[in-house]
Amino acid sequence: MIKISPSVLASDFSALGAESKRMEESGADYLHLDVMDGRFVPNITFGAPVIKSIRNKTGLVFDVHLMIDKPLEYIEDFKKAGADIITFHVESSSPAEQTVDKILECGCKAGVSIKPKTAAEEVLPLLDKLSMVLVMTVEPGFGGQSFMPETMEKVKTLRREIERRGLDVDIQVDGGINEKTVETAAAAGANVFVAGSAVFGAENAAKAISDLRSLAEKAYSAT
Repeated sequence: MIKISPSVLASDFSALGAESKRMEESGADYLHLDVMDGRFVPNITFGAPVIKSIRNKTGLVFDVHLMIDKPLEYIEDFKKAGADIITFHVESSSPAEQTVDKILECGCKAGVSIKPKTAAEEVLPLLDKLSMVLVMTVEPGFGGQSFMPETMEKVKTLRREIERRGLDVDIQVDGGINEKTVETAAAAGANVFVAGSAVFGAENAAKAISDLRSLAEKAYSAT
């Protein structure tokens, strides 16, 4: 199933509650919340208190992406803040399997993310416990970067392995997703798409989400 997860990095931070509600009314499936600590990536965004402050503004699934150095230490905080899916980086300093187990123990769905230079094989030992794998199609840390088509080989590798094992695991892509790149990613096997400026910056967010979904569905069904 194709899902669109608008990234609040591209939203109006002075009106996060209203922006979140706008995405729900525009037909988004998830709301993508990028948490950056200034250590794992060279940028700082927001933490659990901000997520908690908008949790009662929308019924959207909170798709929380932890770009932080020690995610294991903060899983409970993000669960309490209202996270539904918690994704962390396999490159972080926390033990990957222990972190996945902690996410599941807290009652959230677990996701693992990989940077553009990290091999897909790093995730394979964890696949049986995951609900989602996030393949970064840009270097994490800043919005507005260009899509890296070479990362699609990892998406293909993951999709083949997921299907081989008969698993129900989503593949999410994040970075430079728009009407041109969403087809490329969907054709490679991705089915969850993080879009920032392509949605929040659109004149009509509902149309932008609908267009992205239609393009992705067509490309994905052809694989």
